[in-house]
Amino acid sequence: MSSSRKSASKPASKKTRARRAAALRQTSAKRTAHARSTTPAKLAGGVEQMARLLKIMARLRRPGDGCPWDLEQTIETIKSNLIEEAYEALDAMESGDRAHLAEELGDLLLQIVFQSQIAAEEGAFSFADVAQGISDKLVRRHPHIFGDVKVADAKEVLRNWDAIKKTEKQARASALDGVPKHVPPLHRAYQLQKRAARVGFDWSEIRSVFAKLDEEIVELKEAIEIGNRKHVVEEVGDVIFSVVNIARFMKVDPAYALAQTNAKFSRRFRIVEHEIQASGRQMKDCTLAQMDEIWDRLRAEGSRLRDRKSVV
Repeated sequence: MSSSRKSASKPASKKTRARRAAALRQTSAKRTAHARSTTPAKLAGGVEQMARLLKIMARLRRPGDGCPWDLEQTIETIKSNLIEEAYEALDAMESGDRAHLAEELGDLLLQIVFQSQIAAEEGAFSFADVAQGISDKLVRRHPHIFGDVKVADAKEVLRNWDAIKKTEKQARASALDGVPKHVPPLHRAYQLQKRAARVGFDWSEIRSVFAKLDEEIVELKEAIEIGNRKHVVEEVGDVIFSVVNIARFMKVDPAYALAQTNAKFSRRFRIVEHEIQASGRQMKDCTLAQMDEIWDRLRAEGSRLRDRKSVV
């Protein structure tokens, strides 16, 4: 990614910067207070509950008198649960409900414990191996905390992290090696582009990325006109990949941006449904123009709300 790229957003006002700084100070103070409240007794409680969870899982998997369903499971049969629970945890984060988040993180932890128990029975590894591995890694990659390395800021921490990571990994044949295959395609596209950019395979400015998007849209239209289904699928993918590139250039997580748009669409569509039903009609009885009239009004109201927020 070009270091000369400039942000397209307007600079924040002095009032906005002051408000953000105050919020950051408040958040930092809360974190400090919480860290000081993490007493040895609370840490011991966490260790105790973790040991309890491991014992429960071992009991559920005990041959002969364990849970029939749990005993039938393999790493393959429950692997999709890990992804499902991760997404449910993300939903809980978005909701702001911390009690719900605690519950969903517990469900996610269960999947890690479950996989580790099965692996231990196979003689592959145990939960202790998993915990030791990540603990050792955190110590190695934080030499400024557990060693005598000095750092100036978070950026230097990340540079050190990447440098240490390279020494731990075997030499890769490709810059793209290590990008997981089983992640959502939108996220994988983002990661592939980041890896390619690290070795200089990147546009120098965002105008070039927009030009590429325009090119892909033209090719998609041509594929649609020809009627070649396979070609249409390919070109749709190219258009999406180019949009992800724009998001990367602007340091926007494309999956998060799409999630926000999904939520916005769902919210507005439900309002359209409600207003039509409140008028004694059904969606199927309305024309597209009638539904669009309500939709356009909601869009205008959303724009006015954003404008008001921007000047607060």
